[in-house]
Amino acid sequence: MWPRCVLGLCLVLAAAFGYRPVVIVHGLFDSSTDFIHLLSFINQTHPGTNVSVIDLFDRSASLQPLWKQVEGFKDAIYPIMQNAADGLHLICYSQGGLVCRGILSILSDHNVHSFISLSSPQAGQYGDTDYLKYLFPQFVKSKIYHVCYTSVGQRISICNYWNDPHHKEMYVNSSDFLAVLNSERPNPNATLWKNNFLRIRKLVLIGGPDDGVITPWQSSQFGFFDTNETVVDMKNQDVFLRDTFGLKTLYGRGDLVLCSMAGVEHVMWHSNETVFTTCMEKWLT
Repeated sequence: MWPRCVLGLCLVLAAAFGYRPVVIVHGLFDSSTDFIHLLSFINQTHPGTNVSVIDLFDRSASLQPLWKQVEGFKDAIYPIMQNAADGLHLICYSQGGLVCRGILSILSDHNVHSFISLSSPQAGQYGDTDYLKYLFPQFVKSKIYHVCYTSVGQRISICNYWNDPHHKEMYVNSSDFLAVLNSERPNPNATLWKNNFLRIRKLVLIGGPDDGVITPWQSSQFGFFDTNETVVDMKNQDVFLRDTFGLKTLYGRGDLVLCSMAGVEHVMWHSNETVFTTCMEKWLT
């Protein structure tokens, strides 16, 4: 492991080894200050890397609609892209992974090499977690659709990716974000967005069975519940089989990486050094 940076040594090493810049996007109820460990891991292993943790939609502001967050984060990240002649990497945690997918779908000229989705509910969320009880204390998961699948509910970020397997038609017709992003309902931009998303060089999907928040945890790797609440893995999901946004293409290219780790709780993914060295480090060159 590289020693900590001293004076200009980091810049020299970064230039010598060609480390691309890294942009980090936080998740629900987080802020940029929560990622000091991840910053340290990157700086120790890839000295001199330019790392930007975007300070937007912190804490309660992370409940704002996801398309609004996509626009805000895009406006902050795009100038970094323009200054990165050889491209950059994205590490997007939890809800931030969906924000990043939105950015990568609508930006036709992005230059992202590795998109690292760190315990993100990429296939949606359906579970009685502490987050849910905090937001909707009078509801259990089976009743949340009454709120989420309304125009009012869609103003809350978590409702943008609430995926009730018992009310699939309502999800498809009501979800303003995930169902559109997945092209699960007609989207006039589907082909363009798919081509934009496929500009990435590598998609790294990180998650694990002891997460405790992402439900099912396999959603972090595009698995999800069927109507019996049995988990169907990514390769048997309709969005993969129909390649609606490029997932199957990435798999066929050999550019889809799954990294699963047990024993990691949701809030610890970005501060666990083993997760970093096992699942992220090699994709940040």
